[in-house]
Amino acid sequence: MIQKNGQHFLYQQVIDLIKAMQTSGTLRPGDKLPSLRKLSGQLGVSIPTVKQAYVELERIGKVEARPKSGYFLKNASITMASPKRSSFVRRPVPVRCQTLIEEVYDAVHSPSVIPLGVAHPVMASPPDKMLARIMRRMLAQAGSKVMAYGPMDGYAPLKRQIAQRYLEQGVVVDQQDIIVTNGAQEALAIAIQSVAEAGDIIAVESPTYFGILELIETLGMMALEIPICSENGICLDDLQTSLDLHNVKACVFSSLINNPTGSCMPDHKRRRLVQIVESKGIVLIEDDVYGELHFCEEEVLPLQAYSTCGEVITCSSFSKTAAPSYRIGWIVTNKYEQKAKSLKRAFSCSSSLLNQMVLTEYVRSGDFIRNIKRLRQILQQNKERMLALINEKFPAKTCVSDPQGGGVLWVELPPGFDATEWFRLSVKEGISITPGILFSATGKYKRCARISFGLPWSDDVENAVNTLAALAHQLINKNRLKTA
Repeated sequence: MIQKNGQHFLYQQVIDLIKAMQTSGTLRPGDKLPSLRKLSGQLGVSIPTVKQAYVELERIGKVEARPKSGYFLKNASITMASPKRSSFVRRPVPVRCQTLIEEVYDAVHSPSVIPLGVAHPVMASPPDKMLARIMRRMLAQAGSKVMAYGPMDGYAPLKRQIAQRYLEQGVVVDQQDIIVTNGAQEALAIAIQSVAEAGDIIAVESPTYFGILELIETLGMMALEIPICSENGICLDDLQTSLDLHNVKACVFSSLINNPTGSCMPDHKRRRLVQIVESKGIVLIEDDVYGELHFCEEEVLPLQAYSTCGEVITCSSFSKTAAPSYRIGWIVTNKYEQKAKSLKRAFSCSSSLLNQMVLTEYVRSGDFIRNIKRLRQILQQNKERMLALINEKFPAKTCVSDPQGGGVLWVELPPGFDATEWFRLSVKEGISITPGILFSATGKYKRCARISFGLPWSDDVENAVNTLAALAHQLINKNRLKTA
């Protein structure tokens, strides 16, 4: 407790108390510290005294001040490096990944498995009660009308809300260019087929979301991998070289928040990215499902903001930010509107009208933005906790990304490690992860895995990470015995 007649300054005693709470585990990395007013009342000291302690803790790197959010406990010194950028493969390749994807999906959807292999960040703070209230109201007000087919290109009020959200970010989007889809995956399928056909080359990030690779495989196209680094995204020199060498039909990138690394390209690099691609007359398809979940202080703009000739198509959804099971996404088509509409008509005719109406009211009410802000804080806290655990428990020479948004970490284990074997062992222990080989068309990342922190933090999650660490040590020891 605070000794007002003690030898140490009061603010120093507050600092010592915070440090002691960290040592005991009462406060963990990512936890929010008590507000100035609350701790002042609890300890019987002035608010300026607590403020002085927090400022000093921030100066020495123990806490982090986040605007309009408060003070948060930082990790102890992280000794792990970031995963290394992959080598540059200069040729396009066919994709072969469906068998392992099916195995991963089976594991993810097993009810007895802790799903660290699925990227559903909104589940860390699900708005289920808000959405349920809105749905009951919609059913009462509209009756049987909500059970009818909706307009083929989407419910107009929802399209208007999406366009207004872009406008709030500083991007002008005509709502006529928006088509509502069954999740972002249908949006990506429509976008790719609007501009390319079987045999064409599609440039993708490496690593990239395996759903994009599976689409390219299903459509009979070729993937050309462009390496990224886990801090700031695509290597633009490699991109320029690839576009000079090959007849690339489209680029499919997630430059805001990459899945699986969580990297976010700086604005100046993203502007240059659009210039490079558009100067070649190539279509740039942006997979922007995680853009709302950035950890930056300022809003980050979609690639639409930098386009000068309408060759950027944006795909996004509410699956990561509101309700995965609603399957409501959208595509901003620009000059490819007519082709995209004909594909939407052929694929699914329309998307759930009831779900669109519910999401319209959710966004219009302001609850969507409020929950997004809360979700970002929770995800950032979860990230800090998981990074601290991995730093403490995982084998030496493990590398891990430091995501700037989203809900997943990209982990690289030491040379000789087999992440697919790790995945299969973890499933037997009731835990799912996603093996890294799925995120490459050329079979890279065999010792990497994606691990989700997009769940409500609990003892079960913490124990699962500890189990993953134990299994990793077990596999490394097994590999050493083989090579001895």
